[in-house]
Amino acid sequence: QVRLVESGGGLVQAGGSLRLSCAVSISFHSINAMGWYRQAPGKQREPVAVMISGGSTNYDDSVKGRFTISRDNFKNMVYLQMNSLKPEDTAVYYCNADQYYSGEYLNYWGQGTQVTVSS
Repeated sequence: QVRLVESGGGLVQAGGSLRLSCAVSISFHSINAMGWYRQAPGKQREPVAVMISGGSTNYDDSVKGRFTISRDNFKNMVYLQMNSLKPEDTAVYYCNADQYYSGEYLNYWGQGTQVTVSS
């Protein structure tokens, strides 16, 4: 079982920055990928940024050049640095983990953290 706890959300003006943090309850050895997703009101949850185990990253086109996903292997933390925020970035942001464990692929979600960007 992997537990994910997000923090760092809040209210920010357009053009501002926030850094989201995700505390992961286990080391990254058995985790294939970590990601950040978001869900705006009335919309489906969508991927924002993903980092696979080798360290390569992928970003949604809407956040490329503004958001950066990173991790700290010693602290078992994953971060999402969000710069130049726009009102359309307003959503609940979720941390996600894909794990390969005992022959199974498992997927975990955090509880989410609200990000609100005012214009």
